[in-house]
Amino acid sequence: MCESCVKEEYPDRDSMCVDSGSYMINFVRCSECKSQDMKIVNRNCTEIEDEERINYQHACGQCYHIIAEHEHIFRVDKYYQHYEMSCLLCGSADDQRSIMPVDPRGPIM
Repeated sequence: MCESCVKEEYPDRDSMCVDSGSYMINFVRCSECKSQDMKIVNRNCTEIEDEERINYQHACGQCYHIIAEHEHIFRVDKYYQHYEMSCLLCGSADDQRSIMPVDPRGPIM
């Protein structure tokens, strides 16, 4: 992973957990070749019991320099769906949503 390619390392994205794409506003340029072209490479999805993990790399579209490793986790726990994201470029976030018609925690203000 390359801290020189991003404006901010692991920005706080609150509950914005994405399993694809790139947070381009945080991308400066490739520190190796100075290109502003980026692509997603080596994407894989694994499922183990009640958990799904999606991993991929953000790479320079010109020289294939690895900019960041992206990890997204999804799991269902009793009454909730849990989402987590960790990426140098896209940031860190987690979210929890009820799968019930009415959220057992009550309304969220």
